[in-house]
Amino acid sequence: MMMPPGAPRREFLFLQGPPGPFFRELGTALAERGVGVHRINLSGGDLYDWPEGGTDYRGRMRDWPMFVDRYLRAHRITDIVLFGDCRPMHQAALRMAKLRGVHLHVFEEGYIRPDWMTLERDGVNGHSPMERDPEVILASARWLPPVPKLPPITADFKRRARDSYWHYHHVVTGKLRFPFYRSHRQGSITLDGIGWAFKFLRARRRERQADETLAAIAGRKYFLFPLQLTGDYQIRAHSPFGSMGVAVDYVLESFARFAPADTVLLVKEHPLDSGFRNWRRWLFKRARRLNIEERILHIDGGELQDLAEHAVGMVCVNSTSGTLALEVGLPVVVLGDAVYDVRGVTHQAGLDRFWLDPEVPDSQLYEAFKQVLHAKCLVRGGLASASAMETLVRNSIERLLAEPAAVPVRGAHTAAPAKGLMLKG
Repeated sequence: MMMPPGAPRREFLFLQGPPGPFFRELGTALAERGVGVHRINLSGGDLYDWPEGGTDYRGRMRDWPMFVDRYLRAHRITDIVLFGDCRPMHQAALRMAKLRGVHLHVFEEGYIRPDWMTLERDGVNGHSPMERDPEVILASARWLPPVPKLPPITADFKRRARDSYWHYHHVVTGKLRFPFYRSHRQGSITLDGIGWAFKFLRARRRERQADETLAAIAGRKYFLFPLQLTGDYQIRAHSPFGSMGVAVDYVLESFARFAPADTVLLVKEHPLDSGFRNWRRWLFKRARRLNIEERILHIDGGELQDLAEHAVGMVCVNSTSGTLALEVGLPVVVLGDAVYDVRGVTHQAGLDRFWLDPEVPDSQLYEAFKQVLHAKCLVRGGLASASAMETLVRNSIERLLAEPAAVPVRGAHTAAPAKGLMLKG
């Protein structure tokens, strides 16, 4: 899609993206279509992913809002593109951009996975403007095509692991160039690396324990509880818990008090957990205190879809695992803010009631919800292969350029561009 002749020129500013070349490739493709493209690097990882033509911000957090505002005015920015809207640097930039009438485009991991990424205006997850009223969703879906059935996107976990490693390697080694940068991630990147090393060393033991757990749940009624990453803003910003450990305590205490005696709770570790915390030991210690040790099972492995198909219900804070469960008609209760937490789709009567009488999702409403979600929030493609990224870039451009141009930046001036203006078409 090219910019139509005579259309107001659009100027896109890219902030932090996912580890890897996606934002750089998207920016290049936009520039080829006559769009102004700009980049601000906040860390050595950003500079590694976008090595040429960007502006490095090397100052303190307290000076960042005014730096962003001056940059918006100097370059007459009409659109900001970023990945994740809860990072402190992004939050400050978004608030300043709203004062200037700048359009905000937020990428995130796909609400429905795999094969899709999230791209929304103004915010994602708990900040998403996605409609939650069942009647409005059903009415909107009448005018939309059905969700397309397409072949899967090619993906390779090793590619994402490699992109992440080199990004965060340069975050650490780039401290001299970006002395005041503080990652949005909790914990230590170095300790996470050590945790991953130990996790790989324990791979065979984890596989054996997973096989034993799968054998133990055969023929039993179980609820499925997929863990999320404590450092994820889904937990830190879009849940009442602050950490995954607190969420686990909340679920275990409710299960101990209200779940039928003939049911068990299967707790599944997140596949991207570094393994620094021994969740198995941590879970069983708490289960013993609640006298439910025999009814709590832990698995680090297994296929989530297979586990969901045989469960009686899923408990999650706001994980996208919930959409996978809904896809197979499994009752789901949400404990945080989730875009799919819609009356008639998810259980609405609270966790204590869920164990006894889980609400079955309305399949017609969920299909309508997916139609609206795909039309408004999702772009096809991924980050784990060259072909998936090419698809993602192409579809993202269509969505970005389909949006109307922003109003002129209030208070903008025509001063000479500051350092960092780049990729001008």
